[in-house]
This record gives sequence, structure tokens and C-alpha cells, in this order.
Amino acid sequence: MKENKMLNYIKEVLKNMPIGWLNITTHRLDIYDEKAAKTQFLEEFETLYNNSNSELSALSELPTAYDYIRLGHPLSCILEWGIANLNNLKSENVISFSSMTVPVLAVLRKNLLDHKNTQIIYTGELPAFFDAEIVKTIYGYTFDLKKVENTEAIPAFNGSTILISNEEKFGVINIPTGVDFLISLYNNLGSVLVVNGAQNENYISDIQHVRRRETIAMTPDDSLSALKLLVSQAAVNTTTRNIETDKKSVLDSIKKITNTNTKPLVASSGLSIQYAILMGLIHDAIENHKGKAIKIVVPPNCYGGTNDQARRVAACIDNVEIVDLLVDGDNDMVQSIDTVLSQIANEDAVPYIIAEIPTNPRVEVPNLIDLKNVLSQERKTAKGTIAIDPVFILDQTFCPNVHFLGEDDILASVITISFASGSKFPSGGQCTAGYCVGNKKTTALMEKIAIHLDLCDNEATALQYEILAKQLPSMNQRIIDAYKNTRDFVNFINATLPEAKINFVSEELAEQGFTPSVFSLDLPTKGNTDAEKETYKRALNLKLIHLMITEIPNESKFCVSYGQLKGCYWTIPATSTQGTTKEGDKDYIVRASLSPNLDLELHKKVFLKFVESI
Repeated sequence: MKENKMLNYIKEVLKNMPIGWLNITTHRLDIYDEKAAKTQFLEEFETLYNNSNSELSALSELPTAYDYIRLGHPLSCILEWGIANLNNLKSENVISFSSMTVPVLAVLRKNLLDHKNTQIIYTGELPAFFDAEIVKTIYGYTFDLKKVENTEAIPAFNGSTILISNEEKFGVINIPTGVDFLISLYNNLGSVLVVNGAQNENYISDIQHVRRRETIAMTPDDSLSALKLLVSQAAVNTTTRNIETDKKSVLDSIKKITNTNTKPLVASSGLSIQYAILMGLIHDAIENHKGKAIKIVVPPNCYGGTNDQARRVAACIDNVEIVDLLVDGDNDMVQSIDTVLSQIANEDAVPYIIAEIPTNPRVEVPNLIDLKNVLSQERKTAKGTIAIDPVFILDQTFCPNVHFLGEDDILASVITISFASGSKFPSGGQCTAGYCVGNKKTTALMEKIAIHLDLCDNEATALQYEILAKQLPSMNQRIIDAYKNTRDFVNFINATLPEAKINFVSEELAEQGFTPSVFSLDLPTKGNTDAEKETYKRALNLKLIHLMITEIPNESKFCVSYGQLKGCYWTIPATSTQGTTKEGDKDYIVRASLSPNLDLELHKKVFLKFVESI
């Protein structure tokens, strides 16, 4: 009876749900409490369920689910809640993934750090892309892999037992005795991991963190298909997509946009592609620079996901270390790279540099000729031998239209891989897929990266390819139009609040092609001490944002976003994109990003109202 009530309720929810549950990739920070991020949505959803309320108006008022679509969203949360309810489990013990490999890697990662043994049991066949040898030799994970004829024959084991099972239906599950983690694989949809038993609940947060940083949750579209399967217990007619045509279109567009001829790679998110890049480069270093230390050079205040993921990789592999690269404010990126590369060369280590151009949130661009020269410079080790050339990993999310990699472009002679988050300009905010492409010097490296993208089952989904195929051809024009709006707004703010400090590209940089549509705003402050001034400024940041989203609710949003098709997006990097950045490196300033399509005069009018109120 209870089971039927729940399934019928989910049916009604699917009929009435807000369209944003399917097509919005960013979360609203004004209805988000970070401390309750993993619980608040489902607690309030369950209240609606208990009251049999599935009205659109009620569903629309639910708080943000998790912190971003990568980690979880309304539909993946409801799928996990439904499976948990059917099986008398806590909803947090059920975790969905777009990938069929990463849930296995998530358990292996924690067991590596906890020095705990793992056995992986399976029946039938494992996915062809699960390469156990690479998982052991490159990722450093240890495990026993055992095939059994039936799940009643699971051998006893001192450690964690993972059971991998191929499934067609969602619903009641049978967890055999001795299994700690059940991972159910669903073709074309992803996987669901069930954490079995109170003794394993300390894994939940770590598994969710892997999902947040190295892959994504089951996508909204696929979660919807899974929920329909759950409530009907029948095959769902999935939309037929022309993935080969869409993929060709996407790859051709990326080549054209980046002025390259090498084959791009497209992943389920920006961090999914970054993870493939890092693991592919580490794979190459282990094979070609045996025994040498690998140094991942990363700005400490860059986007939190980039920073956190690099440090997580280093934590798992003995000879991989993080080196801080100071790039913003009083620090010059080129000078910092020179210092760091000289140090790494002296140690005869392998240098991999991750940097954003323009930087986030200060929107700074280094002197590109100097950058090319410092990256190309031949250096010597302490023993006098020639040092290993650096690989430059360029995050081009803010300006994906700028040419760096073509034969006549500025970084043609430097081993460079460029990547971009697809939830920004490439898709106009409609999906999370990200991509990377290399110049001619990266052919062998890109092959390694492709291996790890495949192994992690992190390639973009069919719908993601479809969205990118539709949106990429108009991207460059959207970038131009959004920049014009942003320049106009920045000039207006300069005129109406000249004492504020604005970080934005100069007119000269814009003429070189750097036309971002994001700027950061350091508002004027008051107070007798540094602490008073900081407190006043932080309150003023929120006052501005809340005025904008209240006065212009259809266009101004409080969320982490950039490159959307319409509207204006406001955030404070220190409390959003820099979530895992060290406190001293965080930026408590306002970041705004404008789209090609918004009522700019209304935004100016409301900003003027803000200025008059201070």
C-alpha cells in the first residue's frame, strides 16, 4: 500500500514538475543553505509527499537540491529517495551516477586512503571500458577482481566487498549477504550505488564528493527516464537521438572555434574533462618519465573545483604533488610560472600547469608573448641535463573563442591543452558537458586523455551532444553580444560609483579578442578597522545582489553562472565557486555575468537605486 502511494505520488510529481528541473544547470543561492545542502530538498519534498501535495506551485518553492547539477538535482534526488523508500533504506545511502565506472573508483579511493582491502565481485561481463590494470597502475588503487556464477557464492573477505550488477529495472533490490556496496549498471542511463549497512555510512560523504569533483550525478533527462521506469516497471520509450551526427557537428564546431585540427574530446562536465586530462597526463608521465615526481601547478584561488580536484588527485598518488601558482592581484602569472618552472626543473620533475585566462574572479590576462616565452624556455636540472618541458593546461571557459592553439597562434610551439566548461557559453547554460582540445604537440597526450575519459565512462551523453550541436554554432556571436552589454554596464558603474574597484578586461585586451562578459566588483567600504571594513563590504555585497534579484526577478539571478542565453547572474566567489579554496585565498567580492539578451537599462536603473541607498 505504502509502495503504491509513493509510486503514484512520483507519477504526479513528474506530471507537474517545474520545467527548470530538466533544463537549468545552476542553482539559486537565495534558496540554498549550504549547511543543509544534502538534506533540505528531500526533507521538504517528503513533507509535500506526506501531505499528498504535488502542485507545481509547491514543487517550485522547494529549496535547491545539493549545490550544483553535477552533484545532484531534484530528479536525481527523487530517484534516490524512491529507490530508498522501496527498499527501506535511508535516501542518502542511494547515490546515482551518470558514469558506470566512477562509483567503483569512489569506493576504491576511500579504501586507498583508509588502507583497507577491496574485492570487486561481478556476474556476467564487466563493461569493456573498465580496465583493471590501468586502475591499479595509474590510479594506484588495489583490489581483487572476482567473477562468480551467482551472487550466493560471494567469498568472505577482510575488507569491503563491491558487487557490480547489470540491471534493466529500477525498484526492489536484493543485496546478498557480505556485500557492502551494490552498484547497479543501467545501459544508457548510468548507475546507482547503494551503501549497505550502518558500518559503511561513513563512505557516503566521500562518495558524494567524488561525484561532485570527478563526474556527475545521473543527468536530469536520464533521471527522468529512470523515474518513469521506476513507477511503471516497464521499458521506457527513450527519445531517439542522432548521436553520431550530433557528435560530428560538435567536434567540427570545436575545431573551428579553437582553430585546431586535432580531435577534441567531450565529457559530461568541465570537471569530468579535467579529470581525464590529469589522469591522462599522469599516465603519460608514469610511462615516459619513470620514477620522476609529477608536479601539478595550480593557482590557489582559482575555481574551487579545479583546485580541489587537483589536490584530490595528488592525495592518491605518491609521486604527484601540488605547487601553488600565484596569478592574481599583485602577482604576475608569467613571473610566477618562471619561478615555479625553474624550481621544478631543478628537481628534474614533470610540470603540468593549470591556469585560467582570463583569471577568475579578477579577470586578468597575462602578456601572451611573455607567457609563450616563459613556457618555451629551455631549463636545466640540478645535474645540468635538459629539464622536461611543461604541459600548459589552459582553462578557456571565460573566453573560449580566443585562438591559442592553431599553427600560427600564440601557443602553437608550447605543449598546450585547452578546455572549457560546457555549462557556460558552449551550451548557453543548458547542459554541463565540457570539452578539451590540444595543439599539434599533444597528439600522444590526447590519446592518453581519451583512454581515461573512456575508462571513467565520462563522455558526454547523447542529449548533451544534441544541445551542444544546437548551441555551439552561435557561440561566438553570443560572446560578442554579451561583451557589448557588459562593457556598457561596467562603464555605467564606473560613472555612477567611481570609488568601486572593477576588475574587467581593458579596451586594449578586448581588441585582442578577450571579450568576457563577466566582471568583479569590489564595492567601497567603511569602518575604523580592517575587520569592520570587511564586515561592511560583505553586507553591502548581499544588499546589491538582493536588490537586483528582487527588482528584476525575471532576469537577475543569484547563482553561479556565465554565458547563459539570457539574463544577468550575480554571485560572491568566496561563497560559491571558491567553496573549497583556502580561506585566505577567497575573494569576498561581487561577480556579475551578463548575457546577450537582457534589459540593460533596467539593470542600470536598479544599480543607480543601490548607489543612492549607500
